[in-house]
Amino acid sequence: MKRIMIIGCPGSGKSTLSKQLAMKLKLPLVHLDQIYWKSNWQPISDELFDELLLHEVQKDEWIIDGNYSRTISMRLEACDTIIYLDYHTMTCLFGVIKRVIKGYGKTREDMGDNCPERLDPDFLKYVWTFNQNRRAEYLDLLSHQQDKRVIILRHRRDSAKFIRSL
Repeated sequence: MKRIMIIGCPGSGKSTLSKQLAMKLKLPLVHLDQIYWKSNWQPISDELFDELLLHEVQKDEWIIDGNYSRTISMRLEACDTIIYLDYHTMTCLFGVIKRVIKGYGKTREDMGDNCPERLDPDFLKYVWTFNQNRRAEYLDLLSHQQDKRVIILRHRRDSAKFIRSL
């Protein structure tokens, strides 16, 4: 496990798991949200995002967390391990709401500069419909990864057990 991509519904704990893995495995960590968001929730262009991401995936070692479905194929080609946090929708919604309550108005370390935590109804709707809209696609994609280590974690306790097992 030298090139690990972590995907899953927002609020599932991708960033938390990636930080734990980075500490445990001594691998560099890349948060896609940090690349994508400039100050005040301003996105960068797709072209610049692709260029910056390509620079990261060409490195020998990394953990990259985030979905950004448009670029999954780039990460899939380069990774050796895929971790999918396949959590229940309510678990993810609770994770997002808890994150907003704890950090409202503050910028998380896994985000771009000056992107304060906020309650966004459109984002909550995205989380609510994520599994309905994306889960089957992700599971199908993972089922075709013959030369990759695929790890599917279905509960927070599975993630904690996985970290302890390393």
